[in-house]
Order: sequence, then C-alpha cells, then structure tokens
Amino acid sequence: MPGGAEATARPAVALDGFGAERGFDVLAAGARMAAADGIRMRVFGPPGDLELDGAEGIEVVPADDWIRNEEEPIAGVRTRPEASIVRAAADVSEGRSGALVSVGSTGATMAAATFGLKRLRSVKRPALAAVLPLPPGPVVFLDIGANEEARAQHLIQFAFLGAAFSAAVLGIAQPRVALLSNGTESSKGTPVVVEAHEALAGASGINFIGNVEGTDFAGVADVIVSDGFTGNVVLKTLEGTAKMVAGMIRTAARSNPIAAAGGLLMRPAMGPLREKFDPDSTGGAVLLGLRQPVVVGHGMSGEDGVANAVRLAARCIEQDAVPRTEALLREGHATRSELPGSA
Repeated sequence: MPGGAEATARPAVALDGFGAERGFDVLAAGARMAAADGIRMRVFGPPGDLELDGAEGIEVVPADDWIRNEEEPIAGVRTRPEASIVRAAADVSEGRSGALVSVGSTGATMAAATFGLKRLRSVKRPALAAVLPLPPGPVVFLDIGANEEARAQHLIQFAFLGAAFSAAVLGIAQPRVALLSNGTESSKGTPVVVEAHEALAGASGINFIGNVEGTDFAGVADVIVSDGFTGNVVLKTLEGTAKMVAGMIRTAARSNPIAAAGGLLMRPAMGPLREKFDPDSTGGAVLLGLRQPVVVGHGMSGEDGVANAVRLAARCIEQDAVPRTEALLREGHATRSELPGSA
C-alpha cells in the first residue's frame, strides 16, 4: 500500500513534560495509559526524570527549561524559546505533532499556543472551553478565562466555536447554544449580552435557544457562552459548591450508626457519580479558535487526568475539529470580517 503504515499513522500529540504538581511519575504514567490506546506522543521534558525510554509510541524530546506558575507567562514565552511548552507548541506549528497538551501553567500554555500556533484567520479571539459532565449530557461552557472582557462580536464567535466543538468532538447533532445571563428574556443582561443575543437570534448555521440563567445549566443547552471573567467565576463556584456538598454528605453519613448504614448502601451509587465529577474525567479545557487543537489540563491532574487530556487532544485531531470549526464560522457568516462592529 502506498506510503505504508507511516501514511496512516495518527499525528502525534505534543505533551509538555513539566508542570504536573504530582510529579514526573504521574505525568509519565498518564502518557503510558494514553499510548496504550494507540496515541503517539512527543513528550518535552527531562528524560531521566520521566523514565519513558522504550515506551511504545512515546518519544521524549530532551528539554530542561520550563515556565512556572508564578512567572509572568507572556514574558516567559517570549524570552525563553527553549522552555518545554514553547518547544512543544513549535513542534505542533512545524507539523511534527498535531495537537498540544499541557498540565503546567495555564497562562504559559495559552500564551505559547496563541503565539506559536496563531489564531484561525476567521477568529478574533480564542476562547477556553470546559466540558461540564452534567446530566443528562455534557455541556460545553466557554469562555472560562482566556478573555476577561468580551464584546458582543466575541460572544457571537464563542457561540460558533462552542457549537463546532460540541458537534465535532462530542458528537452532538445541532447543539443547543445559549448565552449566560441574569434572565431568559432577550432584553436581560448587559448591553453586550443583549447585542449578542440579537445577532445570534438572526444567525444561520447555529441552533441558538436564547438566554439561560445559572440555575439552568443542566439539560437546557449543550453550549453556554459567557465572557471569560464571568465564566471563570462561575466555574470555580460550581467546583467549590460540589466539594462543599460532597463534604456535607460525608459528614452526615458519619453522624450516627443509622446514617453510616445508609451511607454504605448508597456507596455503589455514589462511587460512579463521584468519578463523573472528578476533574480527571474530562482531562482539561480546550483552547478553541487556534489553527491546531490545544488542551489545557489541571496542574493537580492524576495519571487519569493526563491520559484523558491526551485522549481529548487526539480526538480533536481525528474528528477534524479545527476544519469543521472554520466551516461552521463561514456557514453562519461569523468570520471576523462579518461580525457586528467589524469595519
């Protein structure tokens, strides 16, 4: 067959080998788990610490410098070309890998990806999207921190970016898209939200259902759009509330012998639920709007989190998430030159 196995091999995922707060062992274990699924990786980090020599499907590219969480990310990316995340992003840009994954500094990852991979020509601003594992199905929530402030034209594009990701990667046909606001009426929200609502209500190529409130995250929409400041606050509030409720349930279950017996009976049902809401289950957030897929994992990721971040990046490659995003933006007349306010 022309080209042989190399022609049909999956593109590799470039994985930043630094930044895992639980250590190199956890990152390496996660890489091995993803490699067991047939995903090829190029890992940028110290070979001696990663101990991945001989691991099938994994190539370690030696790198000794990295950008820490406490450093200013943009300055670090611009002045340290040998940093692991910068080299991993360059590897994707130059075509040796097909997607970028990092569980290191979020700011450095976004900066390296934005500078190294660049935006799609039709996109004004990239957006960071989280997949919330809510019943009855996953909800794509964006932006969760890439842009603290947003204009109406940005929210419009975020809506199309989220819809394209939901359809391409999560397999949701005609995803329902909504704006996060303080009321469901079209007149509710800031002037920016109202303007975006008006434009999306008349847009083609997107299943826009209007506004949703913070009480309507589950089962109402498949994609929920916000500015990055609000989105980040909401996401952290959801995470904090989930932890608080879980703690209250544990305390109540241990309060007396009868409650403890009830807790034991509930354990088979609570286990899968706890696993579903574990951040490791989703792998990380996706930076949408760039020319190649980028997954930003959590620094506290365990080996499952690392593996799932790599799997998510590989799925973005396989499902042609970026080309499908460009196509949806064109179909919906939501390219940067066609957005409201674009001269």
